Order: sequence, then C-alpha cells, then structure tokens
Amino acid sequence: MEAVILILGLLFFAFVALGVYVGVKAIGAAKRGVDRTITQARRTVEDTTLRAKSYGQVGVVGELAQLRLALRTSMRATQEALQSGVAEDASLSESLGLFQRLSVHGRELDDELKKLEREPDRATVASLLPGLKQRTERITHSADSLRWAARDRARQFTDDDLDALNAQIDVEAGALRHWTVEPDQPVHGQGKPQGDGRDQGQQQGQGPGPADDVAQAITASDPRRQTEYPWQKAARPETTN
Repeated sequence: MEAVILILGLLFFAFVALGVYVGVKAIGAAKRGVDRTITQARRTVEDTTLRAKSYGQVGVVGELAQLRLALRTSMRATQEALQSGVAEDASLSESLGLFQRLSVHGRELDDELKKLEREPDRATVASLLPGLKQRTERITHSADSLRWAARDRARQFTDDDLDALNAQIDVEAGALRHWTVEPDQPVHGQGKPQGDGRDQGQQQGQGPGPADDVAQAITASDPRRQTEYPWQKAARPETTN
C-alpha cells in the first residue's frame, strides 16, 4: 500500500513539474513575441521619424537623418538577405559572421549619429559631417557588397538548376516523340536492295565478256534491262547467218 502511495506521489510531482516547465516555456515564448513586436514597432516609428526629418528639415539635422536612414536601411536589408539565405546555403554562414562584425561598427555609428542629433553646437556637428559621411559610405558599401553577392549566388544556383531542368525536359520531350525520328530500315523479309542505274551502267559499259556472249547467243536481249542513260551504248546483239 505504501509503495502505491509513493508511486502516485511521484507521478503527481512529475505532472506538476511538467506543467510548470511547459508554463515557463509558454511564458518565455509569449514574452519574446511581445518584445519582438515592440522592437519592430519602435523601429518602424524611428524610421518614419528619420524619413520625416530627412525630407522636412534642412541643414545638419536633415543630413544626420539621411545618414542614419541610409545606414539602417542597408544594414537591415543585408541582414534579412543573409539570414534567409543561410538556411538554404550553408556557405553563407561565413558571410553572416562578417556581417555581424560589420554590424558592430554600424551600431556604433548609428549611436553616434543619434547623439549628434541632440547636440546644440551645430557648427561642430557640421565640421564632423564629412567624416561621418565617409564612414557611412564605407559601411553601407560593405553591406551592399555582401547582400548583392549573396543574391547573385542564389540567382546563379537557380539558373544552373533551370538549365539542367530544361535539358532533362528536352530529352523527355524527344523520347515522347520517338515516332518522328525513326531511322530508315529495310523491311523484314525483303531481298537485298538492287544496285542503282549507275552501277548497272558501269557494268554494262565494261563490254560483254565471254559468258555474256554465250548468254546472248542462246537468248535474245531483254529491252527492259537496257540502260536508260542516252550516253551509254547498249551491247549490239549477235546476228546469225
């Protein structure tokens, strides 16, 4: 009896522990989903604000907003391209590692540009703009190079697969139309093909041999076997006295 109670108690605690584990996992997944939604919403709001500043304001503030918007757009597009491509092409993992190192510099530059937006000394910020533009161009150029290289690689794989598929389809289409490419073969039971008129004419043009004279002496020549070419003379039949 005590063993049964002990087993039931262990089962009860096991179910309770399993329920707690499942609940914690569900809460963690829900929390991550909420955080992801909040991050996306914050990013959308910030991008919209930067776009409005870049178009609506002139001077240092507008230029800083344009730099931040170009940097964030390039980095986000490259990140999405590499993360979606690495699932199908494992060789992109090295490119993704390089992009993560580049992202460190991108985040540092974005934070610096964000701080300069609130800087009251506009003259100092304006003197820093050429260097900031150069850094932004270098980072975005590297990000764009990785993104387009990954896209070109995926496009090349698609073209190669399409070429192979087209070749297989052409072979299959030719096999389905096998009756249109039948070779000329002699019909079974038919005798050997007769020589053409040229061979017969050459044989007749050599002149009658002794055996031919005996045959022509016994039987008359058949006019149907004479050549049809006007430039070849037929053998003259023998006359008897």
